[in-house]
Amino acid sequence: MSAKLSATQIAWRAAQDIADGAYVNLGIGFPEMVARFQPPGRQAIFHTENGILGFGEAPALGEEDWDLINAGKKAVTLKPGTAFFHHADSFAMVRGGHLDVAILGAYEVAETGDLANWSTGPKGVPAVGGAMDLVHGAKRVAVITDHVTKEGRPKLVKRCSLPLTGVACVTRVYTSLAVIDIEGGRFVLREKLPSLSVEELQAVTGAELLVPGPVADLLVPEL
Repeated sequence: MSAKLSATQIAWRAAQDIADGAYVNLGIGFPEMVARFQPPGRQAIFHTENGILGFGEAPALGEEDWDLINAGKKAVTLKPGTAFFHHADSFAMVRGGHLDVAILGAYEVAETGDLANWSTGPKGVPAVGGAMDLVHGAKRVAVITDHVTKEGRPKLVKRCSLPLTGVACVTRVYTSLAVIDIEGGRFVLREKLPSLSVEELQAVTGAELLVPGPVADLLVPEL
């Protein structure tokens, strides 16, 4: 299937659903891109597990202060009001339900909302890390991912085959082909690429897509 969104475009689409003033944790790697695309007039407050709240953009190349990094070991800048705190306090915020949104990557998402985003395989992420706390501590958990693996296998499945990060925790998935909600243990199609039929999308999805009404076009800018 040739037509699909880039990683940057998926991140842009996910950013459009973050409310002004929301406390947000972005997973390491691909999800970090979401911070680049906050809509005009909205400002999220970003949290990182290693103990910073309210940090800013990445610094210009060569201007990094390596004492200021996020959980992915990437340099960040400070904004007025940025707060620093102990790693344990950071996880107390997560476990205490103080985050509005967590956006993570995924190997697999099940129609029940189960998430697998780590693997015990030789090329997998070697440990679950703080994701297991995030998926059950944040008020809303979203996933951004390609719709299929590099081998063309569905990443949205009936049941996950990999070790679970969390059970029944994901409520929305932004993929390279569609925006899909998880409601009542079902994948509910909300948006899809205009060039793609529902039947074509179903063919690359590992569980049934529920289509309760009109499906909006998934439209993103060229990035």
